[in-house]
Amino acid sequence: MAGPGLPLRVATLLTGLLECLGFAGVLFGWASLVFVFKTEHYFEELCEPEAGLLSNTTGQADCKAQDERFSLIFTLASFMNNFMTFPTGYIFDRFKTTVARLLAIFFYTSATLTIAFTSAGSAWLLFLAMPALTIGGILFLITNLQIGNLFGKHRSTIITLYNGAFDSSSAVFLIIKLLYEQDISLRASFIFLSACSVWHVGRTFLLMPRGHIPYPLPPNYSYGLCSGRGSRKEEKKTAEPENRELQSSECLSPKGESPGPGQQQKLRSFWSYAFSRRFAWHMVWLSVIQLWHYLFIGTLNSLLTNLAGRDRTQVSTYTNAFAITQFFGVLCAPWNGLLMDRLRQRYLKEAKRTGSSAAAAALSSAVPSLALTSLLCLGFALCASIPVLSLQYVTFILQVISRSFLYGGNAAFLTLAFPSEHFGKLFGLVMALSAIVSLLQFPIFTLIKGPLQNNPLYVNVVLLLATLLTFVHPFLVYRECQAWKENPSKP
Repeated sequence: MAGPGLPLRVATLLTGLLECLGFAGVLFGWASLVFVFKTEHYFEELCEPEAGLLSNTTGQADCKAQDERFSLIFTLASFMNNFMTFPTGYIFDRFKTTVARLLAIFFYTSATLTIAFTSAGSAWLLFLAMPALTIGGILFLITNLQIGNLFGKHRSTIITLYNGAFDSSSAVFLIIKLLYEQDISLRASFIFLSACSVWHVGRTFLLMPRGHIPYPLPPNYSYGLCSGRGSRKEEKKTAEPENRELQSSECLSPKGESPGPGQQQKLRSFWSYAFSRRFAWHMVWLSVIQLWHYLFIGTLNSLLTNLAGRDRTQVSTYTNAFAITQFFGVLCAPWNGLLMDRLRQRYLKEAKRTGSSAAAAALSSAVPSLALTSLLCLGFALCASIPVLSLQYVTFILQVISRSFLYGGNAAFLTLAFPSEHFGKLFGLVMALSAIVSLLQFPIFTLIKGPLQNNPLYVNVVLLLATLLTFVHPFLVYRECQAWKENPSKP
C-alpha cells in the first residue's frame, strides 16, 4: 500500500479510536450524568415544596421543572453538537487538521474544567459547559474520520468504526456515575478528563498530519513522526491530480468519464451539491432518525422514573443498563462499514465487467445500509413507545445498533455520494440542518409533560409515521443508481 508504513497507520488508527471512544461522544451518556446531578441537588430549587421532598420509599424526587431544565440543557448541547459541525467542518477544510484539533482541545478542556468546579449553586454553568464539550468532541471526530483514507478499500469500515467509538464514549459518564457511587467526586473525575488534554496535544503533533490525509494516498505521503521538510509540497502536487481523478471517476461523473473544464467547475461547486435532491433527502433521513434518538436520550431519566414508579434503585439499574449497552456501539458500527465496503468492491467489479457506471456502482453499496438503518430505527421506536419497563432492555439494544449505523452510515454515504474536497462542509451542513430539527425535542418533552399528562402516545404515533418517511431516501438512491446503469449517458 502506498504511503506511510503499517506500524504508523495502525498506531494512528488505535490512538484515534481511543480518543473517540474515551472523549468525543460523551454527551450521549447524559442520563447517567443527570442521575449524579440530581443526587447533588442541581436545580432542585425549581421544585415545588411538595414535589421537591424526597420520598422515603423511593429516595428520588419527582420534579417537572427540574426535568425540564435538564432536558433544555441536553437539547441545547445536542443542537450545538450538530449545528456547530458546519462552521467547524469549514475550519477543518480551510485551516486543516492541527488548527481544528487545537480548537477541539480548547473547547473540551474548558468544558471539563467548568463542570469540575460547578455545584448546585452554579448549576447554570452547565448551559455553557455541555455545548462546549460537544463542540470539542465533534471536532475530535471530524479530524479522526480522515484516518479511513489510510486504509484504502477498507475506508468505509474505518469511518463507521470511528463513529461507533464516538457513540460508545457515552459509557464514560456511566463510569463517572459508578465512581461517584464509590465516593469518587464529580470534580475529581472531570479534572482527570481535563488532564488528558496533554495526551490530545501530543497526539496532534506526533500522530496526525498538519494538513489533510489525501485519498487515494500518494506514494511519497508522510505525516506526524515521519514527516519531513518539503513533503507537504510534494504531497499536494501528487495528491491533487489523483484526487481529481478519483472524484471524476467515482463521485462526480455518472459516465465514468473525465468532465470538461466547464463541467468540472460546475460539479466541483459546493452549493451544487448542497441544493441537490440527494443531499436534501439524506438530510431528512438523518434528521428524523436523530430526533428519535435525541428525544429518547434526553428524556430517559424522566421516562424510567415514571415506568419504575419513582423507584430510585430501579432507575439506577436501568440507567446503568442503558449506559453499558452504549459501549457496544463500537462493535456494531463496523459491520455497517464492512457491508458497504464489500458491496462496493462487488459492484465495482461488476461495473468494470459490464462497462456500466462506476459512480452508480459505488453509490449502490450505500442503499442496503440506508434501508437497514431506517428499519432498525423503526424497531427501536416501536419498543420505546410501549410503556413496559422490562421491554426497555430490548429498546436499549436496538437504540445503540440503530444509532451506530446512523452516524457511521451518514459519514460513509457522504464520502461515496459527494467529492472528498467538500466532505467537511457537507458533513457539517447536514449535521447543522438536522440540529435545527433536533430542537423539536424540548417542545415535544414539554407537550408530553404538560397537556398530554405524561402520555406520549400521540407524539409517538406521529414520530413513527415520520420514521416511515425515511425509507424514501434509500429508494430514491436505488432508483438513481438504476437509471445510471440503464442509461450511462444520462447526466
